[in-house]
Amino acid sequence: MNQGLVSTIIPVYNRPRLLAEAVRSVLQQTYPSIEIVIVDDGSTDATADVADTLSREAIIPVKVIRQVNSGPGAARQRGLDEARGEFIQFLDSDDLLLPAKFSAQVATLQRRPECGICYGPSAEENHASNPPGRDCPMRATGELIDHLFPRLLTERWWTTSSPLYRRTLLDQIGPWQPWINEEDWEYDARCGSTGTRLVWVNELCSIRRINLSEEHLSAGGSTNPRKLADRAMARRSILECAGKAGVQPRAPEMMHFSKAVFLLARQSALAGERSISAQFDRLAQQAARPFMLIRIKQILWRLALSLVGTGCADSLSSFVFNRHQIFRFFSRPFSER
Repeated sequence: MNQGLVSTIIPVYNRPRLLAEAVRSVLQQTYPSIEIVIVDDGSTDATADVADTLSREAIIPVKVIRQVNSGPGAARQRGLDEARGEFIQFLDSDDLLLPAKFSAQVATLQRRPECGICYGPSAEENHASNPPGRDCPMRATGELIDHLFPRLLTERWWTTSSPLYRRTLLDQIGPWQPWINEEDWEYDARCGSTGTRLVWVNELCSIRRINLSEEHLSAGGSTNPRKLADRAMARRSILECAGKAGVQPRAPEMMHFSKAVFLLARQSALAGERSISAQFDRLAQQAARPFMLIRIKQILWRLALSLVGTGCADSLSSFVFNRHQIFRFFSRPFSER
């Protein structure tokens, strides 16, 4: 591990133009000590040639690794295995870094040795419109938050390009999972489970660009069997990490998590994936233990599912749930009963 070096890991699949733009954003950093590791995840177009050209022409070390198509998690881990830096930057091939990012974040981490991750505001550009719409700062990246949990139970509240990690933290949590959905959320949850502190810089750090191409790995997350299975494993790990981080069972973020997972159970059932639906259902029950109202609604849905099948379960359980006064009683806080 080279002290002060920032290793930027860029997984890419069939995005030659976007890869060149992402690498260019790294080369424009004002911070001097940088290496780039490009992981070509089985591209079938000109991406490999573009990566080789970038490696030859760059004024900093640019290493190109090729592997069979294995997904973003496996590609990031392959790059991490080759990285030599004290600090690690993961960069999706369709995103951009802003020039002062590394200078601001490295200096902040060096001043704050007790913190494992530094993040800052990121923008999101939606290229579905012309000119692209911009949300800045996106999600919670404009806020000062000390720890990843409990908010991480409700959403992955930053984007991949926003944080800069200490390598020592990543060595502690273990490798990326080879999943193709929510692998990034689960990875950050493992960081959060350590209790590592975050530090924030008030410097616009990166741009997340969406709708630049028709294909995106997040598409089909509620219908694709493999993605649903990966999401079930990721959500299980996220809940376990929340417990390790000390999130209380009655935290409002836990209620939100249970509702979101219960929705995935219903979507999986509609997609015909009953075994995956059952995994989500068990996880939703586990998270909902302190919340009587949510548990009853889940019980009604499971009963309706067994009696009338997938198509009518949601409407029948909602009909019963919304019309009985007893459920209004259970919806009140325990202190008011």
